[in-house]
Amino acid sequence: MAIVHEPVRVNGSLQFSAHRAAETAAPHGAVMTTHAAKVLATLRVALGFVFLWAFLDKTFGFGYATPSAKAWIHGGSPTMGFLKGVEVGPFQAAFHSWAGTGWANWLFMLGLLGIGLALILGVALRAAAVSGTLLLVLMWAAEWPLARHTAAGAPSMSTNPLIDYHILYAFGLIAAAVTYAGNTWGFGRIWAELPFIQRNHWLL
Repeated sequence: MAIVHEPVRVNGSLQFSAHRAAETAAPHGAVMTTHAAKVLATLRVALGFVFLWAFLDKTFGFGYATPSAKAWIHGGSPTMGFLKGVEVGPFQAAFHSWAGTGWANWLFMLGLLGIGLALILGVALRAAAVSGTLLLVLMWAAEWPLARHTAAGAPSMSTNPLIDYHILYAFGLIAAAVTYAGNTWGFGRIWAELPFIQRNHWLL
């Protein structure tokens, strides 16, 4: 029996066929409009640039968040300033002890680079979502927006006790992964067809 793809109507007006809407959907057949797929692809690339730019600026010191003298290639530490500056929350001592250590610098920078490239290219989005969310949650914990005052009693400048940009970025990473956002304007489909990825779906 042939399957007939009926036009999808919104408020009574003809919009697009269900077949066309599913062109960028996941293999299980969930419908996604082409416009939605493009919006999610744009979100994916934008988030990727956030991570990749942080890596580049900290590595080469372009003078935005990191001056040239403190660039990683000039001997600076990508984690020292941020982690040593933690002055709020229950994990201050732990973050201070991590600041400037070699393992923290390398994990942080490799995370920024890997997550950024994965998002921009549209590959390994599941791994990027998991690792990126972990990184963002740690950064959220370092800023600890739940507190209204620092350990010294000064205002923490927190504007929201729960949802800040770290949490929103994490939701964006998860949305890109679960909607197969790498299939549009990315290499998601090619990546998914690689034999190694076929055997290890967690790397999709």
